[in-house]
Amino acid sequence: MPIKLTDILKHATLTAADPVIRAGAAAAASTQLRWVHSSEVLDIAPLLSGGELLLTGGDALATAPDSRRVEYVRQLAARGVGALAVETGQSLAAIPSSMVQAAESAGLPLIEFRRVVPFVGIMQAINSMLVSESVAHLRRADEASHAMAVELAHGSSLDQILAVLAGVIDATLELSSVSGVTLGSAGPDEAGPDGAIPDGAGQDRAGQPGDGSVLTRSSNPAQSSGTDGSKADKRPGQAAGTGAGGTLISIDVPVRGVPSARLAINVPHGGDVNLARVAGGRCIDILSLALLQRMPPGLKEVAGTALLRAVSSGSQPWRLQQLSPAAGIPPSATLVAVVVRTSTSQQLRAAMDKILKRSAQQSASYVDNAELLALAVLPFDGAAAARTGLVTALRELPVEAGTMTAVGPLAAGIENAPWSLSEAKCALDLAANGSVRAAARPLSENEGVVLDVEHLAVERLVAQHLDQGVRQDFVRQQLGPVLEHDARRNSQLLATLATWLDSGCNTAQAARELHVERQSMHHRLQRIFELCGGDPRGTGRLAALHLATRLAGL
Repeated sequence: MPIKLTDILKHATLTAADPVIRAGAAAAASTQLRWVHSSEVLDIAPLLSGGELLLTGGDALATAPDSRRVEYVRQLAARGVGALAVETGQSLAAIPSSMVQAAESAGLPLIEFRRVVPFVGIMQAINSMLVSESVAHLRRADEASHAMAVELAHGSSLDQILAVLAGVIDATLELSSVSGVTLGSAGPDEAGPDGAIPDGAGQDRAGQPGDGSVLTRSSNPAQSSGTDGSKADKRPGQAAGTGAGGTLISIDVPVRGVPSARLAINVPHGGDVNLARVAGGRCIDILSLALLQRMPPGLKEVAGTALLRAVSSGSQPWRLQQLSPAAGIPPSATLVAVVVRTSTSQQLRAAMDKILKRSAQQSASYVDNAELLALAVLPFDGAAAARTGLVTALRELPVEAGTMTAVGPLAAGIENAPWSLSEAKCALDLAANGSVRAAARPLSENEGVVLDVEHLAVERLVAQHLDQGVRQDFVRQQLGPVLEHDARRNSQLLATLATWLDSGCNTAQAARELHVERQSMHHRLQRIFELCGGDPRGTGRLAALHLATRLAGL
């Protein structure tokens, strides 16, 4: 019998914590748990597999900026974590409202423990209950894998192989290529009456019962989310969400280590999502073999994926030069790296490839967890203009709200591609931390953000090469009186100065951007000049003030 979150909250080890659900109450009633885990690490999401009850004492959350707390919740929800329980008290007085809102929006049950309890006691008690269910799931998953292997060995179609799994987990399956082409599909009804295995897949071909002969449909009433992106322990990547028809679990299917297809499992309401997740993961090797027989990836696709993996890991230049020709990218080409961070990275790949085909001479793309990575080769003559066109084209990419895209600087030769990629990731990190709010503001609430890293050159340089103490000292030396004035009078002189400097000291343009009258703008500037020791135009202090305003945002 699946174990639900609401049942766990009634266990003696948890009632002692005086738990109360602060967000996601509607989802809590149907959330099925797979494991209980505790961690104070805010970057724990990639290490989780989905369905966990995550316990935290709030130590890291207490000192983290609000934007990082929200991102923490969103990452856990995207990863398919069953619920998050936060202990309030000495370290964290209360769960921040921003976390509550983010959890409610993401459908992640957020629980407050109002009393201190030993987490180890909770984990020992609850996990011992979950072990027996996990064993049963693994047994049925292995039976499904064996039955699918029998079908594969006798030349069955992808639809027939998928029908075996569909009957076991009582769900609808669709296997599609990375470009979105459907390769095979099956529903639970195709498994035969009462969940029987089609074409004798649960038997050997002599008619004797095999390991899959006991397979039946699942009727366990449970629902949960899945995970997103490739798992940290190199098992098949999974993504999940709850739709109108139930819970959707998506799992990467690699061929020779290259993600070549995506298995979408649609578990109806009341279905056993944990069984679907486990069985789907255990059957990936069979599907990989089936794909290898029917649609082996081309050399260019394999090489492109290997190249991007090497670029992402910072491989030696000789390795990049060795891989790039097979991927269709000349080693001496002028290129840029593109990074898209989103929970729908796999689904965006086909749309990204279309944009790259229009905007670049050659390209390669690869999905790595919640990031979509790409390399775009641009013409040697006019590379800067072509890069600007690519930035513009990427704003047409159909993305979900909150998606962030960064285009790296031009790289001369494949050996410099890792640098372009790291600079793009640095810009995304700065935007995620709220350090470049103006550049990271979407046009509307329903759109994503496309960052041009060339506009953030100062921020990237400073973040990578100057420690925080040096930055703060420089800002105080240049802008101390302005900062003190803003703090005492709640004024906006720093923002006014930054806008004026960014506009090239164009007072009229700065006034328009700040939505103030020109006369008011002149009064503000006069006050700023008095605090800073005079009008900086025509002096060496202008550059120092401009740099200080940029550093103040970091």
